[in-house]
Amino acid sequence: MAKRELLVDPILYDVNRSIFGIDEIRLYNSQRFEMEQLTGILYESFDMKAVVGYLDATDSSFWVRGHMPDFPIMPGVIMCESAAQLISYFVNKYNLMPDSLLGLGGIDNARFRNSIKIGDRLVIQAKLIHYKKILIIADFVGLIGGKIACEGTIKGVPI
Repeated sequence: MAKRELLVDPILYDVNRSIFGIDEIRLYNSQRFEMEQLTGILYESFDMKAVVGYLDATDSSFWVRGHMPDFPIMPGVIMCESAAQLISYFVNKYNLMPDSLLGLGGIDNARFRNSIKIGDRLVIQAKLIHYKKILIIADFVGLIGGKIACEGTIKGVPI
């Protein structure tokens, strides 16, 4: 599978300046404590159906102690969870799945291309490609230092 193209032109956001932080994210996402896998929002456009957020990998992240000892790297499933939470934030904020809690229904074509280590910022771009009351489909690309770290397609369903 060829590398996916970027979904949002990086000129539209500044990776060092959040437009919304964790308090705004918590208004729309229910994850708390160790399961909060989104640190901030860098860009969103309802017209483009696109959102960009990030997760900072810190030495207190729950996966550090065991994945991998002496060389902690972010598990791929956490990268996907971060993307899913970013999509959930966008869908909930714009009420695209009314009266429902958005749950993860599937991940297609996931690829992992670069490692995320302590101190890195995983910047996630997501773009909705289909949204109806019973199914959300969004592409995502995760970037580390401007290079693609992960990519795939997430399906969200009401739970």
